[in-house]
Formats: sequence, C-alpha cells, structure tokens
Amino acid sequence: MTTPEDPGVFVQISRPGGPVEDDIWTKTPAEEGFKKPEDGQKTPAKGPKKRRRLHPAWAVAAVAFLALVGAAGFRAAPGVLMVPLQQEFGWSTTVLSAAVSINLVLFGLTAPFAAALMERFGIRAVTAVALGLIGAGSALTVLVNQSWQILLTWGLLIGLGTGSMALVFAATIANTWFTKSRGLVIGILTAGSAAGQLVFLPFIAMLAQDPGWRQASLLIAAGALAVVPLVLKFLKNSPADVGALPYGAEEPSGAPSAAVPEAAEPRRNAAVRALLVLRSASKNRTFWALAAGFAICGATTNGLIGTHFIPSAHDHGMPETTAAGLLAVVGIFDILGTIASGWLTDRFNPRILLAVYYQFRGIGLLVLPLLLGSSVQPSMIVFVVIYGLDWVATVPPTAAICRQVFGADGSVVFGWVFAAHQLGAAAAALAAGAIRDATGHYTYAWFGAAAMCTIAAVISATIRKDAGRRKPAAVAAASVD
Repeated sequence: MTTPEDPGVFVQISRPGGPVEDDIWTKTPAEEGFKKPEDGQKTPAKGPKKRRRLHPAWAVAAVAFLALVGAAGFRAAPGVLMVPLQQEFGWSTTVLSAAVSINLVLFGLTAPFAAALMERFGIRAVTAVALGLIGAGSALTVLVNQSWQILLTWGLLIGLGTGSMALVFAATIANTWFTKSRGLVIGILTAGSAAGQLVFLPFIAMLAQDPGWRQASLLIAAGALAVVPLVLKFLKNSPADVGALPYGAEEPSGAPSAAVPEAAEPRRNAAVRALLVLRSASKNRTFWALAAGFAICGATTNGLIGTHFIPSAHDHGMPETTAAGLLAVVGIFDILGTIASGWLTDRFNPRILLAVYYQFRGIGLLVLPLLLGSSVQPSMIVFVVIYGLDWVATVPPTAAICRQVFGADGSVVFGWVFAAHQLGAAAAALAAGAIRDATGHYTYAWFGAAAMCTIAAVISATIRKDAGRRKPAAVAAASVD
C-alpha cells in the first residue's frame, strides 16, 4: 500500500478498460494538481483534471467521412464514362451495364461480410484494403481493350472494394463509437458518398471529354489511394483503443465498461458470423420489409439515376458535362437531405420517414421523362433538388430500425439489407440498359421505377409500430444458435 511518505508515487486515473498509461490519463500528482491521498485511501481527492476538448469519436467520424469520399469516386464514373467507352470500343449499353451490375452485386453482397470482418480484424485494416482495391481497379481500367476486362476491373475489383466501404461502414462507425446522435452520425457519414460524387463528378466529366476517359480513371484511383495514409494513422477500431467510452455513453457503476467490446464476437469467423446473423434475421418479417424497400431504393438510385441518367440526357441532346453537372447538384442536396434525415431519425418514427421518402421519389421519377431535353429548364432544377434531398435519406431510418430490432447484430443485419439494396440496383442497371437497346429510350424504365417506389412506401408503412421494442439480447442470442 502506498503512503503519503512515498515521494515518487504516480496516481492512475481509472478509465474504461482499466488504467491507460499514456500522456493523457496517467499523471503525477504535481502535474495534475491532485492532493495526496490520506492513509488507507484508495483514490485521490478531486482536483483539476485534464479533459479532452473533443471526444475522439468525432475525429474517427471525420476520417471515416474522408474515406467514404475517396471510395465514392467510382460511383459517379459509369454514367460519365459509358459514352466514351462505347465510342472507342463499340461496346453495347448492355455490356457496360453488365459490368456495372457485377459491381453493384458485389458492392452489396460484400457488405455483410465486411461488417463481420471489421469486427474480427478491425475497422482500420478492412478500410485500408478496400481503398486499395478501388484504386487498383480504377487504375487498371486504363489498360482494357476487351469487354471481359471491364467486367474484371469495374465489376470484380472495384465491386469488392466499394462493397467493403459500403454504407454498412457508416453504420459500423456509428454503432461502435456513438451512443448518442447515432442517426445524425449515420446521416453525416452517408453524405460522404454524395460528397465523393460532388468532388469527383465534374472533373471526371471534363477529363472524359479532354484529354480522355483514361485520365478520369486515374483521378478516381488517386482519390481512393490518397485517403489510405489517413486511415492507417487516425482511424481507430474502437473507443477502448484510446481508453474512452462511446460518445454519449456513461460508465455504469459496478458494471463492465461500455468501451469494452460487448462480447468475444471479434474472435469468431467473420463469414460464419455473417451467415448466422442472416439466418436469425431472416425469421423476422421486419428484415424482409427493410430488404424489399431497400432493394427498390437501390434500383431507383445507383441502378437507374446513377448509371443511366447521363446517357438518357444525352439521348435528348443534352451535353454530357451539363448532365454531369446536374448529378453534381443532386450530390449537393443529397448531403443536406441525408444529414437532415439523420436528425429526423433521432426524433421521429423511422418507418414513417421511409414511407414518405419513397413516395416522393416515385413522384419525381414519374415526371422525369417529361423534363428531359437538350437544355436545362427550371422544372429540371426542381427535380434535381427534390431527388437530391431524397437520394439516400432512406439510410439513417433503415439503419436505426436495424439497430432497434436486432441490437448488437444491427450492423451486420444492415449489411444484408444493404446487399438487397445493391441487388436491386444491379437488376435495374441491367434492365434499363436492355430497355434502352430494345426501345431506343429509357421511358419505360423511369415509369417502372416510379411504380416500385409506391410499393416500397406501402411496405415501409406496414412495418410494425412496436418493431423497435424487441429485446436486442434475444436476437443476439439467436444469432449464435
């Protein structure tokens, strides 16, 4: 036992996960201004404490936002590069749509396994590898001269990379680092994808015209790889790594720290965990309602607008750079809409928000064929603004329902729901390309998408009001049967 007579005693302040001996939490009494303990006293008297001005969760969120921006560069590329590739190689719209479809399928199916891999190997390692795959796939695109090669670069490599950096990444960051304001954080991180399109799209469009699409591909590769050093240095895996609690959490008295992982799940096989969670979630009707709605969400965003808006506008005589500029405006308002949706999700019933979002999107798609022309009319600006606000506003309420219903498995369940999102996107991208080749226009694709949005609105509205009242522990236990 230490005594007041010990002149060199160090006082360790108890923090989550046990004492952390670093330059923040462990100080001498003289350095921190503590009074020496009385004889037999185990803790020092209260005195001035060195406090963090900013919770480390926000620094992690900032790096995660930049990573999502870097990973999002390719999301804008297919619509811009499709016409130049057709002009150079003579490939059909269906062939290029197939490459995008492979990308979107892998983008979705990789997500739940990526969530489990992040639990097993850490967020930082998985994110760095994902960005490397995106950079490699985009850079290697400049060497293609056969149609199967574009399936390999656009489809396989970039699909695996973007799938590991999908929106499940945002949900994992929010669920790991935040107890308070999760919806807002998911909204901000999801907006990173929109910011990526906003940053890259105008430059990709200009480079695709002069000097060419190869330089545009290299720009995407550079954007993804530039974020890797930041990820390796600043993206921490969990609050326990820095001796902190999640933002908004309070350390319970006499209970294990909230900064310690909830269970020993990180040591389990990632693929097995992902499949077990799917088996458990598939028994819940809320899972299927979310998956169906999100499949339609993917079909009407990445699948149709993201892939075919620029070619469709080009069919009506609109310059590609002008159409790309309109999508960039969608990206601007997507940032605002997604952050606002996160704020609303923290305060209102998420199922009602989903129903409203889908129905407004359907109305926009229904009138889109009437708005397309060789020049930009005010009505098109209104469409772009509304569609931008609604683009991925569905993500925060969907992730919130996953967390409410499935508890600790929420991030992996959201990964499977997101897989449905991308399967819907892949099907829509391929179908719209086939419709364009068969009819010479995209009109039927837009009308079909509008009808699907109405279906998604009805499905979302029928999710049980008490879905979020189920005990997460019961779901978590079922996932390891």
